[in-house]
Amino acid sequence: MMINDLSGKAALITGGTKGLGLAIGKALAAEGAQVWLTNRWGSADEEAIAAEFVALGGPKPRIVEADASNDEDTKALLEQMRREHDHIEIFVSNVSFAQVNKKGLDGLTKRSLLRSLDYSAWPMVGYVQHIKQQFGRYPNYTLATSCDGPDTYYPGYDYVAVSKVVLETFAKYLAKHLWEEQQARVNVLRIRPVSTESLLATFGEEYEPWLRKYHSDDYFIPLEAVGQAVLACCSGLLDAMTGQVVQIDRGVAFQDNLMRLFEQRERYG
Repeated sequence: MMINDLSGKAALITGGTKGLGLAIGKALAAEGAQVWLTNRWGSADEEAIAAEFVALGGPKPRIVEADASNDEDTKALLEQMRREHDHIEIFVSNVSFAQVNKKGLDGLTKRSLLRSLDYSAWPMVGYVQHIKQQFGRYPNYTLATSCDGPDTYYPGYDYVAVSKVVLETFAKYLAKHLWEEQQARVNVLRIRPVSTESLLATFGEEYEPWLRKYHSDDYFIPLEAVGQAVLACCSGLLDAMTGQVVQIDRGVAFQDNLMRLFEQRERYG
């Protein structure tokens, strides 16, 4: 059920040509949104992505090469969008890049931290500012993707975790400002591990099979579920919610403990 009709409305998703971003874009396009996807390296197979959207019955996406940490790229992208739309209905800040620290405390540097914040925390704020400057109003719905790094230890995840803490805190303050000025909504989806190229690049080939062995397939969140969660936040049905960090984990956080492993000890040997 959709209260908010997304037909023809602009939805902008950074880092949208793979993984989480692509799944989110497809969910919104299936409801008629005109989706704009950014990527940085020009590696997207645009024809294949367009075919996926058409198969869902949605409009072909606009795919633009734009570095989320570069103000000039952001301005050029929004100028292009302004020629086709009078406002942006949905903005999803999905780009996340942070160096993996493999050297413990000695591996931490201020430069790497600032670079991680540049990509994984600030773009949500920077894009919203630029959108207001270009369109004269904020997106009605701003969403950002986060992870359980702030509360869960992962080896080498220092910069990611810190960046997501900053992102989630910014979202709460941003929600106050945008609600008072426009009654626009800002929320964060904190997502358990998803099987993506990013996961493979961060933790290596052995990580996902190991997790599936000891935590079962339920530990991973399907990409489609993330898309549906974003769609729900923009549907009009959850308009009373803003400034929230929503956990997308299918209840695994409650079940994932030593007692569960004890109950299944015969399986694991």
